[in-house]
Amino acid sequence: MQAPVAKKIPKKLVIHNDTRIDNYYWLNDRDNPEVIEYLEKENAYTQEQMRSTEQLQKDLFGEMKSRIKEDDESVPYKFNKYWYATKYIKGGEYPIYIRKKESLNAQEEIMFDVNQMAKEYKFYQIGSISVSPDNTMACYSVDTIGRRIYSIQIKNLITGELLSDILENTTGNVVWANDNHTLFYSVQDPKTLRSSKIYKHVLGTSQKEDILLFEEKDETFTVYVTKTKSLKYIVIASGSTLTDEYRFIPADNPNAKWKIFQERIRGLEYSFDHFDDFFYILTNKDGATNFKLMKTSITETEKENWIEVIPHNEKILLEGFELFRNYLVTEERECGLTHIKIKSWDNSVTYEIPFEEEVYTVGTSVNRDFDTEIIRYRYTSMTTPWSDIDYNMRTKEKTVLKEQEVIGNFTKDNYITKRIWAKARDGVSIPMSLVMRKDTKPSKNTPLLLYAYGSYGYSMDATFSSIRLSLLDRGFIYVITHVRGGEDLGRRWYEEGKMLKKKNTFFDFIDSAEYLIKNEYTSCNHLYANGGSAGGLLMGAVINYAPKLFHGVVADVPFVDVVTTMLDENIPLTTGEYDEWGNPNQIEYYNYMKSYSPYDNVEKKEYPNMLVTTGLHDSQVQYWEPAKWVAKLRDMKTDSNLLLLQTNMDAGHGGSSGRFESLKEVALEYAFYLFLEKQEN
Repeated sequence: MQAPVAKKIPKKLVIHNDTRIDNYYWLNDRDNPEVIEYLEKENAYTQEQMRSTEQLQKDLFGEMKSRIKEDDESVPYKFNKYWYATKYIKGGEYPIYIRKKESLNAQEEIMFDVNQMAKEYKFYQIGSISVSPDNTMACYSVDTIGRRIYSIQIKNLITGELLSDILENTTGNVVWANDNHTLFYSVQDPKTLRSSKIYKHVLGTSQKEDILLFEEKDETFTVYVTKTKSLKYIVIASGSTLTDEYRFIPADNPNAKWKIFQERIRGLEYSFDHFDDFFYILTNKDGATNFKLMKTSITETEKENWIEVIPHNEKILLEGFELFRNYLVTEERECGLTHIKIKSWDNSVTYEIPFEEEVYTVGTSVNRDFDTEIIRYRYTSMTTPWSDIDYNMRTKEKTVLKEQEVIGNFTKDNYITKRIWAKARDGVSIPMSLVMRKDTKPSKNTPLLLYAYGSYGYSMDATFSSIRLSLLDRGFIYVITHVRGGEDLGRRWYEEGKMLKKKNTFFDFIDSAEYLIKNEYTSCNHLYANGGSAGGLLMGAVINYAPKLFHGVVADVPFVDVVTTMLDENIPLTTGEYDEWGNPNQIEYYNYMKSYSPYDNVEKKEYPNMLVTTGLHDSQVQYWEPAKWVAKLRDMKTDSNLLLLQTNMDAGHGGSSGRFESLKEVALEYAFYLFLEKQEN
C-alpha cells in the first residue's frame, strides 16, 4: 500500500517582511470532506503498515487490561456528613460515583453510573461533580465530543430526577453558594475556548437569565470559580502564566459585592486559602522565585498587609500547603523530589515525613477536614504502585489504606529504579529517573524508551505504571529525563526552559540521550523517544536537530506548527500562551520560534521511524498540526523509514474516554517500538 500523499495548495504567510509558504494549510478545515478523506487514508495506511503486529497489539492490550483490577473502588473520604468514593465494575469502561451517609456501613447511594450515561456516545466524559451544601443535589458537567466543552446539569440526589436547568458552553467548572439555590460557573469563548466569563445561575431559571458577574477581557488571562477549604468564601480566580488576581464574596451571601483580594500586578503570582481570621497566601512577592507563604487578615487583603509565615528559599520550591486546626503542612520540592513537612502552629513540632526510596513521588490527597490530626497523602515510585496513606501528625503513625493492586504475577522486588544525572552542553546537570527489571542488563543492544515533557513548569514525576510493565518485561529500560521547562528543580528550572530559552528543553533531551548512549545503557539503534502535546513539540524539535540519534519516535498530539498557531488568535492555545512561548507578533520572538518550530524546519534529510497520533476534536493541539507535519515530512524525508499518522476520529486531546479503550492506543505505540526492535535484531 502506497503512503498517502496530501495535495499541495501553497499559501503565503507574511509577517515582519518574512514570507513562509505553507503547502498544507488547507488541512485546517475539519468540515472539508477532502480533509476527512485524507485522515482516513492515513489511518488505513497505518493499519496496513502495522498489520503484522495485530496479534501483538491484541496481546499487549490483553496484558495491560489483565493487570487492572476491574471491580475496584477508591479509598473513600468524608465530606459534609457523607463518605464519597468512585468504583468500577467488571466489564465497565466508566466510573460509578457513590456515597454513604455518616458511616461506611451505611447503605450505598449511586450518584452517577457513567456506564449507563455513556451508552449512546462514542466519547463521554464527566468533567466535574459538585454536591450542594445540604447534600440534596449535585451539579455535573459532561463532554460528549472530546473538545472540553461541557454542559452542566443538576440532579436531585434524593429523587434521582434531572432538573430542567442546563448550562451550555461551559468549562465544567461550577460552585454552589451556601444557599443551595445559587450556582457560579465559568464560560468559554466558542472559538478560542478561553475561559473568560463567570456567571451566576439561580435554580429553576433559564440560562438566558443568568447574570454575568465578571468578564476577563485580557486575552492572556483565563478565569475559574472556586471555594475556600473553610467553605466560607467563593472566589473568582483570574490568571495568566505570570500574573494572578482574585476576587471573593462570603459564600453565605451570593448577592454580595465582590472584593478584589489584590489587584493584578504583572509578575505577581499568588493563591490563597482561608482559616479562622486569616487568609494564607502562596506567592512570589518580593522576588520570591521559589515562592513563600504569607498571611493577612480577612479584612485587609492587599499585599501591603501580608505577613511572612515561611520565608523564601533559593534551593527549595514551595509547591503547596494544607491548613489544619493544629498543623500547617507544606509540600516542598528539593533536588527534584517532593517532601511533606509538618509544623504545629505553636512551633513546638517541626519535622518531615520520611521516605526511603531514592526516587519517588508524593503529594497530599483529599483533606477536607480542619479538625483532624490525620493528613492523607498518595505515594508511588516507578517500582511501587500508588498507595493512599493516612498519617497521624501527632503520633507519626502511618496507615496504608490501599495500595494499587496489580493483578497477575507482579512483584515489585523484580524491578529497580534509580536517579542518574546527565551533563548538558552548558554544564547544567539534568536528573533522570530510570526503571528496569533486575535481570535486564544495560548494553549497546538494550532497548530504551526516553520520555520527557518540559513545558509550563509541569514536573514529570517518577510514578508507577502497570501498563509500562509490558515494555519492562520485554527487556526495555524506561527513563524520564527531567528537562528544563518543567519545575522539577525549582522555579528557575522552568524559567530556563521557556520563551527565548526554550531550546534548552530540546538540547537537554538530546544531551540526556547521548549520556545514555555514551554510558552504554543503549545505542542509537535501540533508543526510542516519546512525548505528547508540548512534549510532542520536543519530539519534533529533537528529530530536526538530531535525526539519527533515535531509532523510533512516538509523538502524541504534538504541538509542532508553533509559529502559525501562535499567530492565530482565533484558536485555543494562543493568547494565553504568550508568556510561555513569546508573542510572534514581536519580531524577536517570531525569529526565535521560527528557528525551532518543527513544521517550519523540516528538511530534505533522513528521519527516524515515526508514529504520530492526534484526535480530530482536539481543543488543545488542533489535529491539523500533526497532519500537516506528517504530510510535509512524507514529502521531504529522504529515507524509507516508517512514518505513520493515527487520528482518533471520535476523541480529542486525551484520546479515548473509556477506561480500557484508551489502552488500545497504548498497545499500538508499544507494538510500534517492539516491531522496530524486532527488525533491528
